Amino acid sequence: MSRRFRPNRSGINSLMRTPETGAEVRRIAERIAESAGSDGGDFRTDSALGTRRWRAAVIGNYEKQNDAEGTRRALLRGLDGAD
Repeated sequence: MSRRFRPNRSGINSLMRTPETGAEVRRIAERIAESAGSDGGDFRTDSALGTRRWRAAVIGNYEKQNDAEGTRRALLRGLDGAD
């Protein structure tokens, strides 16, 4: 008889709101922005504690990348380099 895995949702939810998790989320977003901007782009980050978890965004300067597709390519490059 196999037992079904049941995650501790309240534990996971509380972990997603800790200051340590927020610091890690910000660190990853900053690495993505740094890697995306390595080819001359201008990227910045924003992070906040939402109602359920920490969230972060990497925001690009479309004018320096010439268009939205250039910014998209730079962000994808940033994701690849931010492991």
